[in-house]
Amino acid sequence: MYCKAELAHGRVSMLAVIGFLVGKKVGGSSFLFDAIISGPSITHITQVPDDFWPVIIAFIGAYEATRAKTGWVDPANCPVYQPGLLRDDYMPDDLKFDPLGLHA
Repeated sequence: MYCKAELAHGRVSMLAVIGFLVGKKVGGSSFLFDAIISGPSITHITQVPDDFWPVIIAFIGAYEATRAKTGWVDPANCPVYQPGLLRDDYMPDDLKFDPLGLHA
C-alpha cells in the first residue's frame, strides 16, 4: 500500500518541479494573469488571484473524485476489516494517457 502511495506522490512532485521551472521562465511575462505574478517561484501560489481559486479547487476535486471511483472498491462491497481496499487492476495515478504507446 505504501509503495503505491509513494508512486502517486512521486508523480505529483515531478509536476511540481515542472511548475517551478515554468514559473522561473515566465516570471513577469504578460500572458499569464496580466503579469501580476512575479518574484521567486516559491511565492507564486500566494499571488494567484482570488477569482482563480474556485477553478483550481474544482479541477483538483474532479480529479480526486474520479480517482476515488476508479481506484477504490465501493465501501458497500468492501469487508469491514479492510477499509479503503484498492481494486486489483488499479495503479495509482495511472490516467490511461499514453498517446505515443510508450507504456508496455
